Amino acid sequence: MPTAIVLALAMALDGLLGEPKWLWDRMPHPAVLMGRAVGFLDNALNDGEARQAKGVLALGVLILGAVALGALLAQLGWLVEVVVAAIFLAQKSLVQHVQAVADALRLSVHDGRLAVSQIVGRDTCDMDKSAVARAAIESAAENFSDGVTAPAFWFLIGGLPGLMLYKITNTADSMIGYRTERHEAFGWASARCDDLLNVVPARLTAFVIALLYGKLGFWREIVANARLHRSPNAGWPEAAVAKVQDIALAGPRAYEGKMREFPFVNPKGKHDLGADEIEETVAILWRSWFACLGVVACAGLIWS
Repeated sequence: MPTAIVLALAMALDGLLGEPKWLWDRMPHPAVLMGRAVGFLDNALNDGEARQAKGVLALGVLILGAVALGALLAQLGWLVEVVVAAIFLAQKSLVQHVQAVADALRLSVHDGRLAVSQIVGRDTCDMDKSAVARAAIESAAENFSDGVTAPAFWFLIGGLPGLMLYKITNTADSMIGYRTERHEAFGWASARCDDLLNVVPARLTAFVIALLYGKLGFWREIVANARLHRSPNAGWPEAAVAKVQDIALAGPRAYEGKMREFPFVNPKGKHDLGADEIEETVAILWRSWFACLGVVACAGLIWS
């Protein structure tokens, strides 16, 4: 069966079912197992001298294991490929988490803070309404690229081995790819590899969003805004979403009690944000997802 058809079926399965709580309450999610593998190597190797070299070794071991497992699973047939790929796509779970922030924010700012704290790593206790909404929208845009576009892209490129390579790298980056005293050297390889693997998907996500909403005429502005972001990739989908809604994203935020003065993305856009803008972002994600699903399905039918 063509890879594109397998991917289309996996996207549809994820879009319909998401992450069934009854299943993952009874067994560990594969992403959790990946996290345990990263944690094991972090504890075993991240000590003493030559931490950067040890981090390269750790990432190499993780990638080899993930690619080998993906190749093995692919031999079990297209149905297994569909199920495994669907597990590693995150469209429905993403929009559910983001919509939960909008619902909570309509109740109170306090409820919004609690909800958004489940999906972002920044400090949330002193957020106002707009900061809660910005955090949710940024998480939605970035994770649509990381959790939907990128895994789908790498599945098209390399099948299950390609998807597994991306997911283990992305998991490692999310756990050890930080510029902290413990992880700046050891997590260097994971962070750089994740940046590399997201170069095309992040820009593709921005392009799709801009195309669907008639904003390609503002592409140079989207590019300029994306480059204001501290991340080489996250700024692209955020800039596209910001332009579509004419809102300002990113900007100052606190981590571990310390305020970081990051620049705004699309700084001339609306700064007073709330639940309505979060829900508009959810609509953007679904529209973009349906467009991608349609393109993938058509490509599969043409190639079959």
